[in-house]
Amino acid sequence: MTLDTNDIRILQLLQENAQLTLKEISQKINLSMTPTHERIKRLENEGVIEKYVTILNKKMLGNPMTVYCNITLDKQQKNHFEEFEKAIKEFPEVIECSVISGNYDYLLKVIVKNMEAYNEFYQKKLSDLQSVAHISSSFVMSEVKNTTVLPLAP
Repeated sequence: MTLDTNDIRILQLLQENAQLTLKEISQKINLSMTPTHERIKRLENEGVIEKYVTILNKKMLGNPMTVYCNITLDKQQKNHFEEFEKAIKEFPEVIECSVISGNYDYLLKVIVKNMEAYNEFYQKKLSDLQSVAHISSSFVMSEVKNTTVLPLAP
């Protein structure tokens, strides 16, 4: 799919504030509302815009601790990967799970209330999975940059 300058500008605006009205977007890109609406619908229909979400403040909601977990499975077999991925999808503490290359199989981003909550998650959920051989945890001390905005080239 080819994106022109107006498409890119629309995407930038929506990434910064998905609550902008059609009128506001149209004014900012100097295009009338009908073609702006058609462009947004096309971007949605073609999957460039996957969904609209609300980003919550984890600290204000009582879950300020972020932990990155490197996971190694005991065997590199399809059924072990499937079992692990199925279980991880059920853990609300895990907000991201990626298959990675290198010394580990997976990288998890885990959000919890405190060290006690993480220890409970670690002992009762992660280490309880049959396929997990090794867990290495890194605790975030301070976030330097945290964004959902993707870079877009004009």
